[in-house]
Amino acid sequence: MLLVVSYALGHGRRSAAATVAGVALGDTTAVIASLLGLGALLAASAMLFTVLKWVGAAYLVYLGVKLWRAPVSANGIPAAPPAPPWKIFLHAYGVTALNPKGIVFFVAFLPQFVDRGGDVAWQLLILGSSFVVIATVNALAYALLAAGARRAVRRPSVQRAVNRTGGGLLVGAGLLTALWGRPA
Repeated sequence: MLLVVSYALGHGRRSAAATVAGVALGDTTAVIASLLGLGALLAASAMLFTVLKWVGAAYLVYLGVKLWRAPVSANGIPAAPPAPPWKIFLHAYGVTALNPKGIVFFVAFLPQFVDRGGDVAWQLLILGSSFVVIATVNALAYALLAAGARRAVRRPSVQRAVNRTGGGLLVGAGLLTALWGRPA
């Protein structure tokens, strides 16, 4: 959500749409990967989980440092050209799809709601699709709220505070991801 809000505040509704689309596709990828067994493989393989965890953590720290150091605009004039929507989409997709904890989450969470007497594949498809729809609507709501608040953060001091807060939170999320242990 922090990534969604950061892009919406920094670049407006157009980037918000690209971010939400990236999150939606990333969640879809994570659900499919889980259903195809990657979640079980990540849960069983300490090395694979650790590699993906460190890659994801490093990427979050990179995004956080980049946001922290992002130039601010003076008098509402952008300090830097906006990132193209495809690049924003890829960032959001990468952060969401490559999160090993998300993939393991689906393996741990979805089966709790499956009736083993019914068609398990169909139930998992419905549950996974429902999660993606809810997560997409949630990301869209955050993006639209942040894009609407964009006018309120035109002052350079406010922009700097938002960039540093968002960047600090992304770095913190990256460090937390790096330090977090494997699920039991």
